[in-house]
Amino acid sequence: MYDAKVLKSTRFDMPTIVVGNLSVGGTGKSPQIEYLIRLLQDTYKIAVLSRGYKRQSKGFVLADASATAKTIGDEPMQFYKKFKNCLIAVDADRVNGIRQLESLENPPDVILLDDAFQHRKVAAGFNILLTPYANLYVEDAMLPTGDLREKVSGASRAQVIIVTKCPETLSESEQFEIADKLQPEMHQTVFFSKIAYAEAIVGVNNIQVHDLQNYEVLLVTGIARTTPLCEFLKQKNVKYTHLKYPDHHQFTAKELSKIQTEFEGMRNDKKLILTTEKDYVRAFDIGNEHIYYLPIETAFVEHQNDFDGLVKKYVEQHFQKN
Repeated sequence: MYDAKVLKSTRFDMPTIVVGNLSVGGTGKSPQIEYLIRLLQDTYKIAVLSRGYKRQSKGFVLADASATAKTIGDEPMQFYKKFKNCLIAVDADRVNGIRQLESLENPPDVILLDDAFQHRKVAAGFNILLTPYANLYVEDAMLPTGDLREKVSGASRAQVIIVTKCPETLSESEQFEIADKLQPEMHQTVFFSKIAYAEAIVGVNNIQVHDLQNYEVLLVTGIARTTPLCEFLKQKNVKYTHLKYPDHHQFTAKELSKIQTEFEGMRNDKKLILTTEKDYVRAFDIGNEHIYYLPIETAFVEHQNDFDGLVKKYVEQHFQKN
């Protein structure tokens, strides 16, 4: 309906950058949003607008000191805790959300739209499409057979395509092979990124990752794809028991009790519960001295400066015009 111009999209004067995907979950949107914040925040006032998946509030909510994962969602809460100079907001209606941000006494210069590639009510100025190395959208199928939310042809709306969660050893020849599979159009640029894990896990006290091999670890996850994390821990010779839950899982009191019982049953004197940052802010940020999370960032395999340049050029052009 939008392609046929039956339904109209709203275009805003403010720079708007979408980070999204064609498939459901697990493509690395949150680390990519954080990358963009770090790239732009020293020059511009940034706002992040999300839907606030599985939150218990309605309508537009601007995060403040009273915000929790229940009121704004786990990923927005993660952004709010890490980036104090950014505006973090949620609204299922992104058009209304942008208008609310524009109307603030101190409005943002740039709005990052988290997981809004299918939100066609907004005609964003710059679209970044993510696709994981292990599950390229061109090799996937529509739901319910596969994981795609929309047809592969929807990728044409993106200016940038990033193949995420690539192996450290991704060769230049394999990059060319993957780009050939994606068949980018003339207006599109393909980049490749990987997960950069922190050197220490975060909790009451930070513990170096290389020291985790001396601990008995209970790994608790509520994310879409756990394979990269599990492989990373195995590479670091970390012995762990994995309790795996669905993406964005809302842990019940019974489940939290089960996790605690499992932890108490571990016999090693040096033991801890390890989770993801997203799970930590949603369920485990409760001051328990045994609970830690492993921070991650996105890093480009090559051509990071080229990607940064494209984003900065888009934003700068707006302010040059005005």
